[in-house]
Amino acid sequence: MDSFATHSAVALSITIIVWHVVRFLESRRYLSYIPGPASASWWKGNFDRFFNPEGWKFHEELYRRYGGVARVDMMFGEHHLYVTDPLALHYICVKDQYIYEEGEKFLVSNRLVFGASLLSTLGEEHKRQRKMLNPVFSLKHMRNLLPVFYPIAHKLCTVLEKEISKGQDHFDVMKWISRAALEYVGQGGLGYTFDALDMTRTNAYSEAMKSFNPLMDKLNFFRQFLPQLVKFGSPSFRRRLLEMIPSETVRDLLSVTDTMQKHTKQILRDKKEALKNGDEATRKQILRDKKEALKNGDEATRKQVGGGKDILSVLMKAASASDGATRIPEEELLAHMSTFIAAGHDTTTLAVCRILHILSQNPERQARLRDEVTAARKEYGGDLEYDELISLPYLDAICRETLRMYPPALLVERITRKDTILPLQWPIKSTDGKVVREIFVRKGTTVYVSIIGANKNKAIWGEDADEWKPERWLKPLPSSASDVHLPGVYSQMMTFLGGGRACIGFKFSEAELKVVTSLLIEKFIFEPGPEVYWRMGGLLHPVVKVEDGHKTEVPLKVTLVK
Repeated sequence: MDSFATHSAVALSITIIVWHVVRFLESRRYLSYIPGPASASWWKGNFDRFFNPEGWKFHEELYRRYGGVARVDMMFGEHHLYVTDPLALHYICVKDQYIYEEGEKFLVSNRLVFGASLLSTLGEEHKRQRKMLNPVFSLKHMRNLLPVFYPIAHKLCTVLEKEISKGQDHFDVMKWISRAALEYVGQGGLGYTFDALDMTRTNAYSEAMKSFNPLMDKLNFFRQFLPQLVKFGSPSFRRRLLEMIPSETVRDLLSVTDTMQKHTKQILRDKKEALKNGDEATRKQILRDKKEALKNGDEATRKQVGGGKDILSVLMKAASASDGATRIPEEELLAHMSTFIAAGHDTTTLAVCRILHILSQNPERQARLRDEVTAARKEYGGDLEYDELISLPYLDAICRETLRMYPPALLVERITRKDTILPLQWPIKSTDGKVVREIFVRKGTTVYVSIIGANKNKAIWGEDADEWKPERWLKPLPSSASDVHLPGVYSQMMTFLGGGRACIGFKFSEAELKVVTSLLIEKFIFEPGPEVYWRMGGLLHPVVKVEDGHKTEVPLKVTLVK
């Protein structure tokens, strides 16, 4: 069997290489007139530079030197487009969004991990899911969730107080921010507590999720071949192939996923039946409990964690009131649950950590925010209602500016489903000096939406676009920002994207971000600890240097406000 697996792997590799060579021969001169950096390798192009965790300068070169569109040479000479031009982004994300859709690598990866959810569906199926989920992420529902949010943030404050009492000079705040984020998606999303803020035990689930994305980033090159790999053999056979790969990163990733499943069983062992199938069984058990609560009426629902206001309870209640044709299949509910946990955990964790990290370096701005929050909480007699919290001007400015300057995801990838024309707001010059006002984009072309490039575009935000300057939001934005509209759903920026594939949970994330930040800043003073470096990847992640490499954490000095 091992010999067969080895020969099969070789055959698969040859097939993939031939497939890429054919694509290269078809497309090698297709976009050569679009300016871009010279290729670093004849077969990998600029792949390593583009996806390098330390590739900040290369990306800055792309969005600073070449205008609104740049060519990026990738594997086997394939030409990709890197886009920051506002009009082009409008066509990609809104007007022609069904031409520019996620590629097979993205869809296959997410379907394998989560199931058929918003992150792995296209076309009519995606539109149906989006229409069904929109009400549970509405502004009205976010107002109802705020009473669920505050107790988690208060418990987080209690945990940090206990950490301070240990007398450490500094400690990793990301550890506890990550655990709190898990509780937010648990209680606010599923009506279920992971007990993630229990200091008496290590939360392996949270630790596994923290390392999951960095490990996936290390395997980004091999993920290019995933669409072909999933067509090869059975799931168990593919697992054996992975176990045979002599890679420490692959072994670590398998270990992390196994740990996540094992821990899920442990934290839910008090459920009605023994769990034998890991995370899948866990989510089914949560669904069974929800269905039972819904049968017993609103009073039983309210007694659950989250008081029945969580997203899953509301969604299931609406689904149970529908006719048979519109009811949500259980497998789809499970997929949405998994997606929400993953998407809601990492992005908000990173956003809160980034705010605390940058405020530790800006004590005057931190003090100004503390004064605003303290005064507001005193005026309203404690926890603020949704509208009062969201409208705090300096808190809002700090959140907006941090999300503009430091979006958790730097870019997203789209693949054209048919030939199309991409118009430009600002013309560029071709490699032979001609003015280019629109680009013919062939079917199957990879197009990158540069979130960071659009958010730092000096033609939109002004010459100080590279500065973290929350005060810019306390006055009217420059006319360039109001006259040129980026197609983002949030505050004229691309952080949460736009159009039909914009982040559906951005209001949930914003509310969580402001609740946690406001309570932490009111109670604690944050000062710099060991130097933190932010590495690029599918999501940005913070690291500190250690003897044998680096470690994912955000160590800060934390003291109580006197």
